[in-house]
Amino acid sequence: MKSRFLKAALAVASACTLMACSPEKENNAAQGTAAPATEAAQQTKEENMNKLTLTAEWDKVFPKSDKVEHSKVTFKNHFGIELAADMFVPKDTSLKVNGKFPAIAISGPFGAVKEQSSGLYAQQMAERGFLTIAFDPSFTGESGGEPRYMNSPDINTEDFMASVDFLSTRDNVDPERIGIIGICGWGGMAINAAGIDTRVKATVASTMYDMSRVSANGYFDAANNADARNEARKALMAQRTKDFKNGTYDLAGGVVDPLPDDAPYFVKDYYAYYKTPRGYHKRSLNSNKGWAASAGTSLMNTKLLAYADEIRNPVLIIHGEKAHSRYFGEGAFEKMTGKKANVPAKLDATKNWSKTVGNKELLVIPGASHVDLYDNLEKIPFEKLNEFFKTNLK
Repeated sequence: MKSRFLKAALAVASACTLMACSPEKENNAAQGTAAPATEAAQQTKEENMNKLTLTAEWDKVFPKSDKVEHSKVTFKNHFGIELAADMFVPKDTSLKVNGKFPAIAISGPFGAVKEQSSGLYAQQMAERGFLTIAFDPSFTGESGGEPRYMNSPDINTEDFMASVDFLSTRDNVDPERIGIIGICGWGGMAINAAGIDTRVKATVASTMYDMSRVSANGYFDAANNADARNEARKALMAQRTKDFKNGTYDLAGGVVDPLPDDAPYFVKDYYAYYKTPRGYHKRSLNSNKGWAASAGTSLMNTKLLAYADEIRNPVLIIHGEKAHSRYFGEGAFEKMTGKKANVPAKLDATKNWSKTVGNKELLVIPGASHVDLYDNLEKIPFEKLNEFFKTNLK
């Protein structure tokens, strides 16, 4: 595969090395103003930085459902970053048990915003009886955090845990019936969160990436050697020096645009979602100028899924048969179970393929690509998700 397409794909998926663009800072009230002259003014500035600007109108890439109530909510993680989320509450109160709903927190894909795929998942699951939130991770979308467009396996895992904090303290949520869904890069973050947060009773990773693996090893582990990683580290450190000297953070660029004719199929899939009316959103990193070019530092140096094999609660991993990312899900399944996935080379097109070991399941959707599981209602197995959560959030 040509290097420029690897760069374009990594810009979407891993925010690591070999990337540069023009600096851009999000223009919102969370940025504060010029440095104040007094300690009191400094305190006022810090307080103002915690006030998020939330869009009032419906600006999702999917239509609004008349079966749920929608509202905006905010909550802080343990790093003090205020997160913004869309909350969806079923209108059918008969779905409550003892006056409370089961709940699900959702985030992803990596470089997307809650107005895209995670919001669609949240609304669909709310229609099925779950109180749901779709949140923007730290440093992105309508959530707080400076500098903008950064990521961290630690902070982003904490984002999921903070969403559980929020849900578990709501009067209309049963704190013993909370699950999480991570899409794309947030699939790995979700499994990582389930590895530490015992309050998470069930986890779904849909079309998942292991972001630390792709950042350190390249796509398909093609750069899994010390020399390649050392070159990547050199590029990252050169970028850090440049950013510090300039006082700004260069952006890596989102999905390649215009799209060359010979782009790999999965880059074309990303373009078809992020760069067209199907999925474009003005706050989406992938739809616009991407992550900070130096954002991959911690992903390269920190391994996700370290304790995935110790997760005692159920985990469902879902992938498309044709997804370039499927090997991440297979690797996570093997890590959790100690068993090889052994997905057949060719699947029966009429039914999903599944392998279960204990309470861990790998589900493969025939004919589906990575991006199909972002928004294709004919491919995303929402009834399977409904069954999984209703069984495990009793």
